[in-house]
Amino acid sequence: MAAPQPIPQGVTLLRPDAEASETAEIKGNPSPRLLIVDDISDNRTILTRRFQRRGFEVVEADSGYVAIELISRELFDLVLLDVMMPGIDGIETLKRIRSQKSASALPVIMVTAKAESDNIVDALELGANDYVTKPVDFAVALARVNTQISRKRAEQQVALANEELRKANEDLERRVEERTSRLVDANQRLKVEIADRQESQARSQYLAYHDSLTGLGNRLLFKEQLEEALKDVSVTPHPLAVIFLDLDGFKAVNDTLGHSVGDLLLKSVATKLRDILPRTDRIARLGGDEFAILQISATQPGSSIALAEKIIEIIGQPCSIDGHDVTVGASVGIAVSHPGKMNTENFLKSADLAMYSAKSDGRGTYRMFDPEMDAIVQARRILERDMRTALAQDDFRLFYQPLVNLQTRRVTAFEALMRWQHPVRGGVPPAEFIPVAEEMGLIVQLGEWALRQACAEAVGWPDGICVSVNLSPLQFAKGNLVSTVVSALASSGLPASRLELEITETVLLEKSDRNILILNQLRKLGVRISMDDFGTGYSSIGYLRSFPFDKIKIDQSFVRDLMVDEGSLAIVRAIAGLGVSFGMTTTAEGVETEEQMRCLNLEGCIEVQGYLYSKPVPANEIIELLESLASRAAKNFLS
Repeated sequence: MAAPQPIPQGVTLLRPDAEASETAEIKGNPSPRLLIVDDISDNRTILTRRFQRRGFEVVEADSGYVAIELISRELFDLVLLDVMMPGIDGIETLKRIRSQKSASALPVIMVTAKAESDNIVDALELGANDYVTKPVDFAVALARVNTQISRKRAEQQVALANEELRKANEDLERRVEERTSRLVDANQRLKVEIADRQESQARSQYLAYHDSLTGLGNRLLFKEQLEEALKDVSVTPHPLAVIFLDLDGFKAVNDTLGHSVGDLLLKSVATKLRDILPRTDRIARLGGDEFAILQISATQPGSSIALAEKIIEIIGQPCSIDGHDVTVGASVGIAVSHPGKMNTENFLKSADLAMYSAKSDGRGTYRMFDPEMDAIVQARRILERDMRTALAQDDFRLFYQPLVNLQTRRVTAFEALMRWQHPVRGGVPPAEFIPVAEEMGLIVQLGEWALRQACAEAVGWPDGICVSVNLSPLQFAKGNLVSTVVSALASSGLPASRLELEITETVLLEKSDRNILILNQLRKLGVRISMDDFGTGYSSIGYLRSFPFDKIKIDQSFVRDLMVDEGSLAIVRAIAGLGVSFGMTTTAEGVETEEQMRCLNLEGCIEVQGYLYSKPVPANEIIELLESLASRAAKNFLS
């Protein structure tokens, strides 16, 4: 007997429990041999343990490479193959398996977290026998595994039966009765196996086109239905309408009440939608909390608008799910087109864009697709691409605006303001690119760059003049902020006392305990902390109690209306008083006139910032600006 092959690294071989082996044996067949391929150990362990309890012999592989090696030299009844893996993913692994083994010789069931993914379609086209979704419902997985193994063994039995029949024909004269009996039995078994196979294929076909949770059609079925409707221009004299809807607040339900309640909510929504649709309409769950409806025989756009309004109404009604009172909303997008005028992908994309437009406009509403939406999306993608290029090519610049002490008329600090000179568009306003950077997460890299650049440039200014840098809430949540500040100060040589960091109230609203801890760590370094846009939030006064800020900056909206609005004057007066009470410097932003400056001085503000003194200037003009402001202050003093 040949020596056993060594078990390669990344492979775990588990034998079935003797007590459970009968559950996996099919009419005397040996225990099925199963290969589980997943790069996550916990996933493999859970599946291995449960299949072992059902009598399977299980071999584990932590990568596609290990799986290919095992399959080339060992026999398995079935492979459970994860789609998303490092190295070669499940799709590439499947290609290599099919180059060695056919779908009937070695069934492969894909395991994916996204049943609506194009990867599943690709896998089925490449010869995957079936798929299951994560988190794996073991009962479903076991049924599908047994189905595929039964099918494989059935084919093997048919082959054996045919072989027996051939031998019986050769021995016809000697054992006619025996051969005839075996032939009858084989034919009977074949009929049963064919019937089982047809039933299994029908079930697999259903699962391939339907959502297992809600029973609605899935994305694949919906696209095929839409393709047919768009091809057949004689179906209806009316244009077609595709309606996309996404649940508002569904993530909060999942996060607070759990995925089981979320699943029940999705089933409830599916039932409500199905109940209000005529039989001619088609409905599908595209995945997650997204649904789609195809209207074929209806007058447009009136029918789709009426349906959208009804959907928003019924979805927004409070409901009880598993004993919990749950309220969600719906954002709806509508796209309308005549058959033959638009292809499937563009139609779906148009409805999707309209739905996201509804979300952007406040949620709980609907929007009709407008070609301008696509132009906006394309412009946004170009802006995102150009921003990444600009960061990589160091195209961003810092400009600086002075903060002036009203008593001494001397510059105490400069606020660093980011500028972007686009090679084609010219200067892009910060109000346009900063929010996009926030949404992209690029603000973390931009913020780190701005911090290092500001410290490096400020170190050459006269002693006693600080540099003020704005921080994004994302730098608290995703950046290594304290380490970045330490590194920027160390590499530039700027004293910590000359660095001011400006935050907005959002920092204290989001993960406030953690963020206050970070602020205290920055304070221990000697860095000064300012609250920007003070007075515009709901709880600004409360923030002064939660953290001892060095400075509070009065939002320019109050300064702009200072001379014409008693309310703005009262707010400025109150904030200045708070600054005195808490021992914090108050700085008024957006000061443009001498009249505003004098009024702020009388109300007790300590610093001002605005075009009255200077617009933002590049770093190489700082010294000249300081000399100009000093000369101006001297003239004012003499006059």
